Amino acid sequence: MRGTGPIPYIRCPRVREHGVVAGRPGPGTSDELGGMHMTAPSPDAAPVTRRDFVKAGAAAGLAASVLPAARALGSSAGVGAARPMTVGVIGCGGRGTGAAVNALEAHPDVRVVALADLFQDRLRGCRDYLREHHQERASVADDLCFTGFDAYQRLLDAADLTYVVLATPPHFRPIHFDAAIRAGAHVFMEKPVAVDPAGVRRVIDAGSAADAKGLSVVTGTQRRHEGSYLEAMRRLADGAIGDVVSAECYWNQGGLWVHERQPAYTEMEWQCRNWLYFNWLSGDHICEQHIHNLDVVNWAMGGHPVRCIGMGGRQVRVDERYGNIFDHFAVTYEYEDGRQALSMCRQIDGCHSRVDEVIHARDGRLRTSSGRAAIHGRNPWEWRGRQANPYVQEHKDLIASIRSEGERLNEARRTAESTLTAIMGRMSAYTGKMVTWDQALQSQLDLTPRAYAFGDVELAPALDAVAVPGRTPLV
Repeated sequence: MRGTGPIPYIRCPRVREHGVVAGRPGPGTSDELGGMHMTAPSPDAAPVTRRDFVKAGAAAGLAASVLPAARALGSSAGVGAARPMTVGVIGCGGRGTGAAVNALEAHPDVRVVALADLFQDRLRGCRDYLREHHQERASVADDLCFTGFDAYQRLLDAADLTYVVLATPPHFRPIHFDAAIRAGAHVFMEKPVAVDPAGVRRVIDAGSAADAKGLSVVTGTQRRHEGSYLEAMRRLADGAIGDVVSAECYWNQGGLWVHERQPAYTEMEWQCRNWLYFNWLSGDHICEQHIHNLDVVNWAMGGHPVRCIGMGGRQVRVDERYGNIFDHFAVTYEYEDGRQALSMCRQIDGCHSRVDEVIHARDGRLRTSSGRAAIHGRNPWEWRGRQANPYVQEHKDLIASIRSEGERLNEARRTAESTLTAIMGRMSAYTGKMVTWDQALQSQLDLTPRAYAFGDVELAPALDAVAVPGRTPLV
């Protein structure tokens, strides 16, 4: 999620990150592209049912099995250094456009050759920006531009891709990731990688399939590719301040963008355009945004938590423009050996802002935030180095992995676990119950709507309801 104009935030932190397709932190957002509006798809278009949408992913496997050998060479590990790296973008909002630019900045061999988005205006904004600023390497042909709920599949079927960027609202990530792996493409996908346990399991399975196929996967947890964080975690692992005993993490900031309802919008279109505020699309801000900090804590702790107890609510953002998500959370996570981490996130104007992580160890503490890291206590240290743009570095690392020039990367499971860490915190805060890791991982909670269409589609009641702790059941 990144400013205003044809392409919001290319380089600034991810606070408002994803474009919308049937489809990261700081203010500004990708859902307000210079005031552009779209002509909605026909309400009479045949709806894509949940079963149809999921079956489309399986169809990709058959398509991949009959693709010519040339495509297999283009998307497999060990691509020759002189061969162009062809990239398709699924999700053309600010984050998707930003990721396309990051890929172009990462290597001169990169070519953006295909685009897909739910909305025509979002795709047009991305295409025009790339054409204006990167015409020689990102001028996308008409027949490789796709819109609609099945746009992702048509892109994967039509284009000879080295890797695909998945930058839609998080709800669609498991479906698109599964389809991309079935199609034999390497993947860069934004975080979080799911909004519910059903989606997390699907991502884990697709990540295992990527291993079997030798495909590389990098996720948008850019702190894992950031110099200050890498050096800080190296020092922590080397015992600079002794054993880690506890942690804190925070993402407290003001409000974000809102996409107002328009008279021509159906309920589905408005929710997809205003996706940040509906838990079935974003996973709530503990999942969509705070996952960055939770991922760092899991990194420092050496694994995921085993249980949590949380609270939260909806105190300020109470009208329909803010859908059904909370505006604040506080969660205590417990890890397998009894160590605990305190997590807080808030999106309320007029309050103190804080975005960082604090790792407490036996002989001191480590404090980290984007571009900053410092150790206090034994062996004091402060990061003063220069580092590459982590949003570009992600793509450099993915390309090195694809070309067998570095460690082969598959970050799917790790980021799925960090995503589930956020989801279990949300589940606890929504219900008021303690939630264990196994409960969350095995939960049957599935926020998928009954159908994907812009016509008169009835959304499941649970997708509209605001959670009430003590009343909302733990599924």
